[in-house]
Amino acid sequence: MKKAPLFLAAVAGIVLTTGEAQAAPKWAKSGDTIVKCKGIAKKGANDCGANGHDCANQAVKDNDKKEWVYVPQGVCEKIAGGVVYKKKTIK
Repeated sequence: MKKAPLFLAAVAGIVLTTGEAQAAPKWAKSGDTIVKCKGIAKKGANDCGANGHDCANQAVKDNDKKEWVYVPQGVCEKIAGGVVYKKKTIK
């Protein structure tokens, strides 16, 4: 049963490298539900503004509780330190 952590690591890697402002991430398709997940963004890999700045890719440290990235619904809760902030369905 070591496939799940590897899968989550792969998803997190994809998510953390696709930082884009308020637009839906490139990997999301119409009908997908995505969430803003706080506490898992890596340094320089956050999505949009938070924590005193207004642009993506400006997180100054890993796993800052105020920084967030988009992830597919259900993934955030499975990543250590991840907290669901807001949910959004792609149109």
